[in-house]
Amino acid sequence: MKTRAPRLLLAVLACLPLTAMAQKYENLALTPPMGWNSWNTFAGDIHESVIRQTADAMVANGMRDAGYTYIVIDDTWSQRQRDAQGNLVPDPEKFPLGMKALADYVHERGFKLGLYSCAGPRTCADYPGSWGHEFQDARLFASWGIDYLKYDWCNHGTADARDAYTRIRDALRAAGRPVVLSICEWGQNKPWEWAGAVGHLWRTTGDIYDSYDGRKGWEMGWKRILDLQATLVENVGADGLNKFAGPGRWNDPDMLEVGNPGLSLAESRAHFSFWCLLAAPLMAGNDVRTMTPEIRAILTDRDVIAVNQDPLGKQGFRALAEPAKNLEIWVKELSGGDWAVCALNTGTAPADLTIAWDRLWTIRGPHTVRDLWTKKPAGDTAKPATFRVDSHDVVLLRLTPVKS
Repeated sequence: MKTRAPRLLLAVLACLPLTAMAQKYENLALTPPMGWNSWNTFAGDIHESVIRQTADAMVANGMRDAGYTYIVIDDTWSQRQRDAQGNLVPDPEKFPLGMKALADYVHERGFKLGLYSCAGPRTCADYPGSWGHEFQDARLFASWGIDYLKYDWCNHGTADARDAYTRIRDALRAAGRPVVLSICEWGQNKPWEWAGAVGHLWRTTGDIYDSYDGRKGWEMGWKRILDLQATLVENVGADGLNKFAGPGRWNDPDMLEVGNPGLSLAESRAHFSFWCLLAAPLMAGNDVRTMTPEIRAILTDRDVIAVNQDPLGKQGFRALAEPAKNLEIWVKELSGGDWAVCALNTGTAPADLTIAWDRLWTIRGPHTVRDLWTKKPAGDTAKPATFRVDSHDVVLLRLTPVKS
């Protein structure tokens, strides 16, 4: 028989004024969260040694200092069943020293530790989910020192998404430890309309995999997901998805595949550029212990990351698409009157892409232009600019107003 206590507690919490803990919770993720997630490379083949090595590598390769804060362990970390008291138990073969010791290790190196759970009774990989155990699990996570929770949507039955995610939000607050809540609901219930009051980021589409524009069942290449962001913007109406994003609340087009084998170097660079332009969470998904210098340079580029982490918190949008010219142009408003402009070559061969500044109606007045990837000045907006761009690559520019 299910107890009514959790529902009663939810009702009581809903009537209380904003507590100090709630304020701390809501002041998290004022810029898009940055970190690393285990799933895209390791899936269920995870071990605490991999997590420790990843933390050490992210210190050595500069990712920590570039802003990658969260190290998130995805599905399959626990035993298949709860213990006699109903508690989740870390798999003793994968995490023999336990989660508290691992959290301490990560914290000592300047990171925060994230875990995965699910709104259903079982996770996507058929491990115990948190349905009916929200407050118990939140207290356990707090005791371990967990800082981030990715909360999935598998096996949810007839549950209401807003109710299910509000339950875990209130459980996390009641547990007394500030935790970033990642709502992994795949955009099925229009989370952009309600999730800003519940979590800090919410998925807008299905899952990503390391492809430019491929489709593999539920999974999509990053260009398909990018196109869906534009489609959702158009379907939502005025200002689209953009109006729901901002400090503390972010549309999430899923984790990064930068550096994974299905992408060329150009596609990785373009993928990273667009996720920065979208003000998306930057959760690396490659094996950072063995990545090439070129991939490390992409992931740690401070000028490009600054576009993502801009304190204004504006999400970029597609301003122009010309399929016949293999050209897309996306723009993002930045603080101080600056703009980021990203032009993509969608074709299969190198091409000259021309940006006619007067066609980008949101950008008014003269601006100087700087190429963020080459670190070179690129003229100004007095006349159209042309750039030679490889297939599936981008030119990413920062525009700064000319002072009169």
